[in-house]
Amino acid sequence: MSFKQQLITVAVIILATVIMRFLPFVLFPDNKPTPKFIHYLGVVLPAAVFGLLMIYALKGVDLFSGGHGIPELLAIAATAAVHLWKKKMLLSISAGTICYMLLVQFVF
Repeated sequence: MSFKQQLITVAVIILATVIMRFLPFVLFPDNKPTPKFIHYLGVVLPAAVFGLLMIYALKGVDLFSGGHGIPELLAIAATAAVHLWKKKMLLSISAGTICYMLLVQFVF
């Protein structure tokens, strides 16, 4: 990439970031109530993203070779346990990922 192309790329990225940061404040100002649909999305999207993450992570698991899906099942159990205990999605995902990586590296 030439220097001019690099500058254009960086400028477009900066512009997109600024627009994405300010767009919610423009669309949903403080003096107007937030639409019910946006509240609904705030409720259902975290669980939907978590479900999609599970499907993506488990799509390549082969139950007939290697660890037979045992590390994946244990990591899912750890994720569920931490989520039921602490109710923090980022902590749950991190715990499951760490559990899986430790199992794959040191046990299976």
